Amino acid sequence: MALVSAEKFLKEAREGKYAVGAFNTNNLEWTQAILEAAEAKKSPVIIQTSMGAAKYMGGYKVCLDIVKDLIDSMNITVPVALHLDHGAYEDALECIEVGYTSVMFDGSHLPFEENLEKAKTVIAKAHAKGVSVECEVGSIGGEEDGIIGAGELADPKECKKIADLGVDFLAAGIGNIHGKYPENWAGLSFETLKDIADITGEHLPLVLHGGSGIPKDQIQKAISLGISKINVNTECQLVFAAATRKYIEAGKDLEGKGFDPRKLLAPGKAAVVQLVKDRIDWFGSEGKA
Repeated sequence: MALVSAEKFLKEAREGKYAVGAFNTNNLEWTQAILEAAEAKKSPVIIQTSMGAAKYMGGYKVCLDIVKDLIDSMNITVPVALHLDHGAYEDALECIEVGYTSVMFDGSHLPFEENLEKAKTVIAKAHAKGVSVECEVGSIGGEEDGIIGAGELADPKECKKIADLGVDFLAAGIGNIHGKYPENWAGLSFETLKDIADITGEHLPLVLHGGSGIPKDQIQKAISLGISKINVNTECQLVFAAATRKYIEAGKDLEGKGFDPRKLLAPGKAAVVQLVKDRIDWFGSEGKA
């Protein structure tokens, strides 16, 4: 199956009260793992690259080619969107031209009127090419590619203004953060989420960033209130690192050709496959492809 826009299957998720996982990739093995898990679960999936990860992998076109070629070589039949995560204005425009099927323009750190104007331009250029667009109101806490957010609660009225531009799905700060959640984290603000869902309408998919580490019950309550896309990155990083560490600490890399990267990275890849399958179960998207 060719890469698709995320717009259609996220609207279906919103209407069906489930969510689709958006999993960040950082290399070939992670991309294979995400696709393998989604195909096994017959779930639509979003593979996303941050600006930093795309640069590490060789650029946006390299990322696009890897995903497209793997869909073909792995005989993937489920819908897959390739999405730019937390894209700056110029990067969002570049990805639209390169061939990404979905982009996020993150102007949440800008003055709101500037965020609004740039979002309008990105949406127009993306929709002209059939590309879906995510925008953000209220910065997400923690750090993503050097951008540090304090974890604001988004203003529902500002969310409404962005929604009215025709954005396909909307990310809004509801107390969520990137990275590991601290022990004193107060939890998601469901009151804020409900206010945003009420004012933006029952058909607009909402996005939960910082999905790693949020308890299952909070994830599923958020889905019931309109969350349709959930971003997962840190958890994949943690299980990949833990499995790789276990392999090396057990001395497996010293046995025969255990140092071969195909063997060295296999436990980490398997751990990401399992994590993605588990989160698809949490999000309720199994069998929705």
